[in-house]
Amino acid sequence: MTNDTASAASATALPLAPGNWALDPFHSSVGFTVRHLGIAKVRGRFERLEAELFVGERVEDVRVSATVALASIDTGNADRDAHVRASDLLDVEKRPTMTYRSTRVSGAGEDWTMEGELTIGEVTRPVTLAVEFGGLVDVPMDGSRHAGFEATGEIRRSEFGLDFAPGLLGEVVKIQLDMQFVEPKSA
Repeated sequence: MTNDTASAASATALPLAPGNWALDPFHSSVGFTVRHLGIAKVRGRFERLEAELFVGERVEDVRVSATVALASIDTGNADRDAHVRASDLLDVEKRPTMTYRSTRVSGAGEDWTMEGELTIGEVTRPVTLAVEFGGLVDVPMDGSRHAGFEATGEIRRSEFGLDFAPGLLGEVVKIQLDMQFVEPKSA
């Protein structure tokens, strides 16, 4: 691919208007799955999420950042959630947030890849997410334009210093983000 072809593909592959897109928190979520005893999966989500999407003129200019409050964990069992928050497991006093910052976005159409850095407590590691672009829609009630995305990936708990309960909890945590962003008013 020549530089002219790559530039043209980059320009046409980005259907989002430039600017700072605002998170629609009512239609966004961060979920996870981890194996329990190696035989079953426990699913959960985090209730508190903040995210920003900056879209530039080119794909190379796109930046995404997100912060999740780890104390907002919800696995559907209040006793389990309280135990996971405690100092012998997740220790939300020591690790209050999980943050992700993109470093590179690539792809076209519906299928994209986002490379970035995930920080949990004091530990930062590279994490790549597969991103599916769900499309754009104008909301009839207020005329705002929304973009939808699903991002999936996985982390290894021990790489973030979360190596508690080996054998009880699986090493791999699968992550799923369903996100809606609202186009900037100036677009």
